[in-house]
Amino acid sequence: MKILRNILGFFLSLLLLSFITFSLARMAPGDPLVSYYGERAEKMSEQEKARSRERLGLNDSLMVQYGRWLEQAARGEFGLSFKYKRPARDVMSRRIMNTFLLGGLGFVLVFALSLGIGTFCALHEGSRFDRFMIRAGTISACIPEFWLCLLLILVFSVTLRWLPSGTAYSTGYEYDGMDRLVHLILPVLVLVISHVWYYAGIVRNEMIAELKKDYIVLCRANGFSTGQIVGKHALMNILPTYLSLMAVALPHIIGGTYVVEMVFSYPGLGMLAYESARYHDYNLLMLTVLFSGALIMAANLGVNALAGRLDPKLDAEKVIRQSEGEWF
Repeated sequence: MKILRNILGFFLSLLLLSFITFSLARMAPGDPLVSYYGERAEKMSEQEKARSRERLGLNDSLMVQYGRWLEQAARGEFGLSFKYKRPARDVMSRRIMNTFLLGGLGFVLVFALSLGIGTFCALHEGSRFDRFMIRAGTISACIPEFWLCLLLILVFSVTLRWLPSGTAYSTGYEYDGMDRLVHLILPVLVLVISHVWYYAGIVRNEMIAELKKDYIVLCRANGFSTGQIVGKHALMNILPTYLSLMAVALPHIIGGTYVVEMVFSYPGLGMLAYESARYHDYNLLMLTVLFSGALIMAANLGVNALAGRLDPKLDAEKVIRQSEGEWF
C-alpha cells in the first residue's frame, strides 16, 4: 500500500509540476515565433504571424494547449522543438549523457570526500585541520557558484592556460575520453568546492555525536581499534542519515550542475533549459523541467526507501533540519 501511495504521489507531483511549468512558460513575455522562424519572424506580416500561431496551436486557450500537450505526453510524444525543428525528445537525448557525466561525477566526489573529510575531522576534533575545515566550510558556503566558475576560468584558462574554459570536448574530439575528462576538470571542481565542505560538516557533527555514545566506550574497553569502531559501528549507524542527506542534497547538486553548465557553455540539460526558456521553446522547456523533476523525486523515493530499510526509526525531519543547519 505504501508503494502504491508513493507511485501515485510521484505521478501527481509530476502532473502538478507540468501544469505550473506550462502555465508560467505561456505567461512569460516574448514571442515563440522568433524561436521557430528566427529573424524571419520580424519580417512576417500580421496575417502570416496569425496563420503560424494557428498552425502551432498557440492561439488556443491555456487549458486547451495543456490538454493537447498532456495527451501527447501520455503517448511518449513531447512535441517539436521550436528552435531545433526536431522532436524535443531527440534534442534532449543528445544532452542527457553530458549532464549525467558532469553531475554524476560531481555527486559521487562530493559525498565520497564529505564522508572521508567529515570522519577525519570528527576523529581529530579540535585539531588545526578540524578548525581549518570549519572555516573553509563557512567561507565556501558563501561563494556563489557562478562567481567561482568565473574565478577558475580566469586563473586556469585565461592566465595559466592550463585547462579549457568551456564546452564538453574540443572540436573533432567528441569520442576522445581523455579530452572530455580534461574539459570536466573545472566544472567538477566548482561542484566539489561549492558543496563538499558543507556536507562534510554534517558528517563531522553526526560522527562526533556517535563516537560519544556508551557503546563506543564499551568497544574501546574490549580492545577494538579506532578503525574497527568507526568502520564497523559508527559509520554503519550514521549511514541511514547520510543516505537521506544525499537525497535531500540531490536538488542542490542538480541545480549547481545547471548553473555550472551555463557558465562553462557545457552542452547539457542545464544549458538546454536556459536556451529553451530564453527562446520560448515551450516543448523543450517542458521536457527538461519534467525530466529533472522526475529524476529528483525518483532518487528521493529510492534513497529514502533504502535508508528506511537500514534504519526504520530514521526521523526524516531530523535530516531536513541538518541539511539546513551550519557547521557548528
